[in-house]
Amino acid sequence: MNKKSFTSQLVTMAFLIALEIILTRFLSINVQLLRIGFGFLPVAIAAIMFGPLWAGVGYAVGDILGMLIFPTGPYFPGFTLTAFVTGVIFGFFFYNKKLTVPRTAAAAISVSVICTLGMNTYWLSILYGNAFAGLLPTRIAEACIMCAVEVPVILAVWKVVLTRVPAVRRQTAPVSLQHGLK
Repeated sequence: MNKKSFTSQLVTMAFLIALEIILTRFLSINVQLLRIGFGFLPVAIAAIMFGPLWAGVGYAVGDILGMLIFPTGPYFPGFTLTAFVTGVIFGFFFYNKKLTVPRTAAAAISVSVICTLGMNTYWLSILYGNAFAGLLPTRIAEACIMCAVEVPVILAVWKVVLTRVPAVRRQTAPVSLQHGLK
């Protein structure tokens, strides 16, 4: 990777991290044990463009910066680990692969089961002293809502908006070529 390409990638990741912080902290519905929002979108875009490691690191950095700039409670490193794993999962499903409804649904379901229902529920049970099983009904509702939101939003933003941006097409050539773009 040449220096210009690396610099471009860093700038793009910085933009996506800033967008994730804004979408998560300001444009989401938050209650004590539940968050419904669009912070997943920049992470999915980073995963499509740059792969699992960059998406995971970007989301973890976004989580830390968001918590430092706009704290909503005590910092807990488990949520940063969950953010990293979320980016890695999206990257596994999206990087250099054709985006399809089944692939996007599989990614959203994997993130929901592993990260939302598994990891985050465990972290919340530690933080608030609630039983894991007692938190599950609320967490299952969140996971179902988020899966229903993530799949069409990721596909729509990718196919309708991002594949038309020349800079994005250059950085994601293998994915763009699968969509028939020139």
